[in-house]
Amino acid sequence: MRIPSGIDGLDELIEGGLLSNRVYLISGSPGAGKTTFGLQFLVQGAKMNEIGLYITLLDSPHNIIEDFSSYSFDLNAYLQQNKILFADVGPRLDYGYMDELNSIFSVGNGSNNFETESDAPSPASVFKEIETYVTQYNVTRLVIDSLSAMRFTKSDRIVEEKEISRFIRQLKRLGCTTVLLSELSGQDSYKTEQYAAHGVIILHSFLRDDELVRAFQIVKMRGTRHPCTLMELKFSDNGLKIHHNKISSRKTN
Repeated sequence: MRIPSGIDGLDELIEGGLLSNRVYLISGSPGAGKTTFGLQFLVQGAKMNEIGLYITLLDSPHNIIEDFSSYSFDLNAYLQQNKILFADVGPRLDYGYMDELNSIFSVGNGSNNFETESDAPSPASVFKEIETYVTQYNVTRLVIDSLSAMRFTKSDRIVEEKEISRFIRQLKRLGCTTVLLSELSGQDSYKTEQYAAHGVIILHSFLRDDELVRAFQIVKMRGTRHPCTLMELKFSDNGLKIHHNKISSRKTN
């Protein structure tokens, strides 16, 4: 079954919408529109009486909601109706608290087992919290912001790849349609999450003739015919809008 994405201009490119109960990766540089994409996806679900959950590991829900208020969507109404839920699973301790705690408990024994407040949450802890929300509130649309903020093993590349693959496999069994946000580190290199996700969309930002250009590109969409070309992406009062005219990242003469 296909469901509407909520992104103006997207569904007609992917045979009518996203396939439900799958995991889609949205990658992009800072300011490219990833958060807006995720919230539009949840607002569309709320319009259809679906429950959506926004998991944030970076910014506070208050800031995200406040920033989104500039759009025409009545996000607060959906929040009050519990059609859109927010869960902050990022570090919760005040800055410096763990350093003080470590210094107290290290006196006399020279060691401690406390993590610092800067440690990112593990994928296992994030998944457990997500699973609780999904079960309790019957969530059908899920946004995770972002994969880049989780504490995957970095010392061993093979182990890191297994952890990322396992996390995405676990998401697939939740029964939600999931939008997984991620920072774009390089356009010519492919990561484990891009192989594991059912679909991959990249939101580009680049300079062309001294002007910042935003573009949209579908890199992968399993079970769906789709274009792969760069298309113009604009911000409007109604959120992101994809214009189907092809654009180039090259400078014009």
